Amino acid sequence: MRFLKESKQFLVVAFIIYVILKALFVFGVASSYIQQIVQYAVIIALTSIGLNIIYGFTGQFSLGHAAFYGIGAYTSAYLTKVLGIDSLFSYIPVLMACSVISGLIGFLIGIPILKLKDDFLAIATLGFGTLVRVFFDNSDKISDVLGGSRGFVGIPKITNLELVLFFTLFIIVITRHMINSRFGLFWRCIKDDELAASSIGINTANMKLMAFTYGCMLAGFGGAFYANLYTFLHPSNFDILKSIDFLIIVIIGGMGNIVGTILASFIWVGFIEGLRIILPSEVLDIRWVVIPILLIFIMMWRPYGIMAKKTK
Repeated sequence: MRFLKESKQFLVVAFIIYVILKALFVFGVASSYIQQIVQYAVIIALTSIGLNIIYGFTGQFSLGHAAFYGIGAYTSAYLTKVLGIDSLFSYIPVLMACSVISGLIGFLIGIPILKLKDDFLAIATLGFGTLVRVFFDNSDKISDVLGGSRGFVGIPKITNLELVLFFTLFIIVITRHMINSRFGLFWRCIKDDELAASSIGINTANMKLMAFTYGCMLAGFGGAFYANLYTFLHPSNFDILKSIDFLIIVIIGGMGNIVGTILASFIWVGFIEGLRIILPSEVLDIRWVVIPILLIFIMMWRPYGIMAKKTK
């Protein structure tokens, strides 16, 4: 298909990176911990691309992205544990279900809140994220399996490097095709000037809702992979700070830039986990001083993101 041919170079580079990583893991050059971190970085990239569609391409300032990430994670954890799923083949329908549920909730929430703009939209999505966090904290009242504030334990470990990497690549190819289609053009028009976009016949309400729903679906995929990688979930994994993490990644990579989001995801995860390895446990909290300094430096060096095109 045409969009596969257009993504040929990207897929070739991704395959070469996969071969190199696999060789490092097979020959023991990199530990299993590093392999887990690489998978986590891919998951973060996939979820951040969803926010980039919402904010970077359409200009909808959302602070509740972690809520949809958490919905996907808890859905996958519950289904795989209750149904006893432990194979890749039977895991695919669960992934689809997580994405559909996150997207459906995003669709239903988006109908009323996407009428808001800028700071008001941010506050509304922040409120929804807080609501979801509170729900996770008290979820054991619905089903003891969910764990509530104690955390969700006993989740089957299904996510592996091949599954998360190739599935993410497939989603990226689809996303790039959408961005280069008329839908992507409509999204960018809405971001630049919603009133002007509406005046030339673009249904801005539907297009914003479409972008928001699709971004939430990608968050659902990412959450599902996360749940079956770490096999433990806690409501604190999906609070406002996690939403800010995704927002930082989108801004650092460059709003409206998919490759930049992927690169920023690996930089962000690598930097945080690298400090965890380098710093002694006694001074580990100093990384929350180093990280803001890094962000200030990046914003001074590349205020529009590390992969943003220079403008005159």
